[in-house]
Amino acid sequence: MAGTAGTPGTPRVLRAMNDRAALDLLLAHGPLSRTRIGKLTGLSKPTASQLLARLEAAGLVLAGGTTEGRPGPGAQLYEVNPAAAYAAGLDVTPGRILAAVADVTGRTVGRYELPTPGRRPAAPVVRQVTDALDGAVKAAGLDRGAVHRLVIGTPGAFDPGTGRLRYASHLPGWHSPALLDELAAALPMPVEYENDVNLAAVAEQRLGAARGHEDFVLLWNQEGLGAALVLGGRLHRGWTGGAGEVGFLPVPGAPLVRKVSRTGSGGFQELAGSQALAGLARELGVAEVPSGPYPEVAAALVARGARAGRDDGPHRRLLRTYATRLATGLASLVSVLDPELVVLSGTSLTAGGEALRDLVRDELEELAASRPRLAVGEVTEHPVLRGALESALATTRDEVFDTSR
Repeated sequence: MAGTAGTPGTPRVLRAMNDRAALDLLLAHGPLSRTRIGKLTGLSKPTASQLLARLEAAGLVLAGGTTEGRPGPGAQLYEVNPAAAYAAGLDVTPGRILAAVADVTGRTVGRYELPTPGRRPAAPVVRQVTDALDGAVKAAGLDRGAVHRLVIGTPGAFDPGTGRLRYASHLPGWHSPALLDELAAALPMPVEYENDVNLAAVAEQRLGAARGHEDFVLLWNQEGLGAALVLGGRLHRGWTGGAGEVGFLPVPGAPLVRKVSRTGSGGFQELAGSQALAGLARELGVAEVPSGPYPEVAAALVARGARAGRDDGPHRRLLRTYATRLATGLASLVSVLDPELVVLSGTSLTAGGEALRDLVRDELEELAASRPRLAVGEVTEHPVLRGALESALATTRDEVFDTSR
């Protein structure tokens, strides 16, 4: 029936579209005056004034300071109300859960890290998740009920058919078929689950090297080797959620690994994963190989190789050999997907910077028919957590900023 909420072309829907356009402009540009909002949206001054009054009454915008530097009284500035909504994200690894809360503008207002060492979890997963979330919420000065939506990033992926976590046998306690129901019962907000590498790709697409790109591959190398596939602007997850589990990819230069679901590894992981770098360094004559967790060791070795001069033979050989191994697996992805961009992310890749990127690019030109642009990931501070927050915020804004209801 004409005039009902949600009917295309009705005044209410048109107002809601203008409201959302103004809110997105305020998010992108910061505080704006009524005149500036009118110019950017094409609205008349009276209509822009009505829009701002409506959004202010709804608690979505705040009147802040005034413009400066011009003759006469300054114009009133408006900004998105940060407290209009909050979203949360969790980055889960075998050793810890990192949680954060962001306000609707995207600013992180609380963060908390919960250690989870050991092969057997000291507390049930539901308790770990709620404790980590509550720690971040408390740090933000909020309570759990203030969080509008939560996105949890884990290794592997939850099978949409069975609800079981796959491709992540190294994550203790997360494989119960009842886990998702138990978490839903324990948490008062909608919860979404996403692969950790996919969330790193979300962060790069929203904030980093993949901005403006609709088709790209993100290659990740840190605790594990994986990829995220973005096709037509959307994440491609596959039938079971396992698209991008390229660590299992059979590749030349590595023995053929069978029963990969049991071993939790495959050819590409064995060839170029972070755990392979220390042994490779010793084989190539690197005199001092650091000790410690293998992602940290790998990042340190790659960084040394990137800094090494031409006379530093072992470290340069290490970087070149590593680049060849990376390009060997990437060539299969590029040949099948033909992406416009490949982003190198995770500490074992970003530590190599442009030096590693250039070597991988040169090798890839020899091994693959197409020529994607290669870029080093720009979101280097907790990219999985940042992607979880960006994903949660996108849905939260769609819901909270919808004034047609």
